[in-house]
Amino acid sequence: MPLIVITLGILLLFFLILVVRLNAFIAFILVGLAIGIGQGMELNSIVESIEIGIGNTLGFLVMILGLGAMLGKLVAESGAAQKITNVLIEIFGVNNTRIAVMLTGFIVGITMFYSVGFVILVPLVFSVASATGLSLISIALPMLAALSVTHGFLPPHPAPSALSVMFKADIGKTLVYGIIISIPVILISGPFLTHFIPKVEAKPLKEFMATKIFLEDELPSFLNSILTALLPVILITFSTLILNFLNIEGVFFSIIKFIGNPVIALLLTVLVGTYTLGISRGLSMDEVMKIFGKAVSGITMILLIIAGAGSLKQILVDSGVSDYIANLLQITSMSPLIIGWLIATLIRFSVGSATVAGLTTAGIVLPLVKSTGVSPELMVLSIGSGSLMLSHINDSGFWLFKEYFNLNVKETLSTWTVMETSIGISGLVGVLILNQFV
Repeated sequence: MPLIVITLGILLLFFLILVVRLNAFIAFILVGLAIGIGQGMELNSIVESIEIGIGNTLGFLVMILGLGAMLGKLVAESGAAQKITNVLIEIFGVNNTRIAVMLTGFIVGITMFYSVGFVILVPLVFSVASATGLSLISIALPMLAALSVTHGFLPPHPAPSALSVMFKADIGKTLVYGIIISIPVILISGPFLTHFIPKVEAKPLKEFMATKIFLEDELPSFLNSILTALLPVILITFSTLILNFLNIEGVFFSIIKFIGNPVIALLLTVLVGTYTLGISRGLSMDEVMKIFGKAVSGITMILLIIAGAGSLKQILVDSGVSDYIANLLQITSMSPLIIGWLIATLIRFSVGSATVAGLTTAGIVLPLVKSTGVSPELMVLSIGSGSLMLSHINDSGFWLFKEYFNLNVKETLSTWTVMETSIGISGLVGVLILNQFV
């Protein structure tokens, strides 16, 4: 019976999102209610489970995603992203422009949501391609591969942050493991892949060119830009590594752990950025706060979707479906990491949204993390890899790429879809290799 209930529940989720075109948050709530009723839960208990699921999921993530959005918006609006791009291209030279743009995508993508990073950096790609005479696609794919990997693998992005909370994974370790895997994945799916994909003639549409390109004397310094953009990563990574060498009962241990907490690291960075990229460059406090306000308003729906996924996860746990799935999946000898990747891939292909795919998969495979001893951090990355697979016409990212680069559907499938699938496969391989050492 639980298998039938969860199967019908997933099919209902697909139907509501794909056919009815219902908002994903509402769809998650409705499917949670349906599964709870199907499992015979008392009606008020279903409501309580939904409330608990939303509260437990959002309690930590509201701070992470809110502060992350503020920092990302500040990096973009201050010109720091443009400065990082300009300097890296100068350092690497025209012949290695792809590497420079790829590094920009990775650095900026760590703190900037994918859609924001895309809109900010793609016009810079247009400018670089025009100035160097290089193929637009050969420059764009390495940068977009880096943006996509940070979106799917690294906190404080929505899906990896939410999955870390659901699996009780250490966000610091998830970030460190994610960066280790990200480097080869981006190299494979960016610069390397561009040598093998079909040649397409991409042309930027005039209406998608940047509305604000800063003059050189308007930009912050490179050191200011890159240190502010990477400060949360520096703090979290330093804390995660140094704590292994400290006495757990010592005062210094507590201080380092406090500073390395993702919320505190982001809060400190936002405060530092308010001065370094705002006040010190002539912006008033009101202007900086307006930037933050716009950033937070842009993540409201993302928070609601994550909340809906949290409610569905709690229903699966409280109704007993999760335990049933755990027992069912344990029959197979397949690695839990591969199971999570496969489920995320199937949902991604069906629904389109990487975030929805990752969060839905988390609710299904949560029992495996608890019962098999698999690394919860690697499970986050495995599902993240699967959630990026096979992007096609039901994914908003597919159309964003198609329209910005003025391609037809066939050309987009042969470039964008191939790149995303390469990320998903190489990401899983990276996770399985790292699993042998951690």
